[in-house]
Amino acid sequence: MLALTFILVACSTDQAVKTGVTSDRLAPCPKSPNCVSSLSTDNSHYVEPFSYKVSQEAAREKLISVINSMKRSEIVSADYNYIHATFTSFLFRFVDDVEFSFDDEKKVIDVRSASRTGYSDLGVNRRRVEEIRRRFIAQ
Repeated sequence: MLALTFILVACSTDQAVKTGVTSDRLAPCPKSPNCVSSLSTDNSHYVEPFSYKVSQEAAREKLISVINSMKRSEIVSADYNYIHATFTSFLFRFVDDVEFSFDDEKKVIDVRSASRTGYSDLGVNRRRVEEIRRRFIAQ
């Protein structure tokens, strides 16, 4: 019981939410292991960006469709070059921010997925990004 209480307290520590694009880049991941990003230079936080061969608008609409098909997701904003979505966990209602930034020259979508609270996410953000990628490729 003590261990469970410790885990819940550790997972509920608040962090400042840093979202959006600054200087054409998504915010870097914090040092905690509850974030992944295609722009990270640290292997523990790095995930591959998404690639596309269609127009940016078609890739954007496809990505929006994928996000909307997932449970407990909400698109917060969707601009031409940027999408911000949130995913809420079922049991404890933790919110994770997932962001996408389009680079049409390179035909890639940079991605960042980070927990708003806690220290460790037990790999949830990485698994979510890979599930979004799988659905994006399959669609």
